[in-house]
Amino acid sequence: MNETFIGHAIKPDDMSFSVSAMATGKPGLPQGFSWKGGRFSVLEVLEEWKESGACRHGSGERYVRKHWYRIKTTEHHEMSIYFERQGRSSGGSRWRLYSIRDTEKQGGANRRQPSGSEENPVAEAAASRRST
Repeated sequence: MNETFIGHAIKPDDMSFSVSAMATGKPGLPQGFSWKGGRFSVLEVLEEWKESGACRHGSGERYVRKHWYRIKTTEHHEMSIYFERQGRSSGGSRWRLYSIRDTEKQGGANRRQPSGSEENPVAEAAASRRST
């Protein structure tokens, strides 16, 4: 199983967030999202963790910076995504796709494309990483 670094913003589906997580102070993991013209649906959360860092103003306190999720999608991919607690100065989505692992055999006849897309952004990302 190869893992491909992505590092791009994703667009969560509207109204697909987990409200129960938000009630506890966590970000609501979207149940679906778009990336590079493909649409992905969360099938299962395999792992979740937090990343913290020291206060940027020298107080000695530690703050949660990112909420990480390793997920399995209905499109046969394992993805690591995260939510940035503090938005970027450039704006944009606070949800990011960090990496992708293909969980289906490469080149299989039953290979499914991301729903709603003729192209396969996962294959494109893997190909672009191999060519560098």
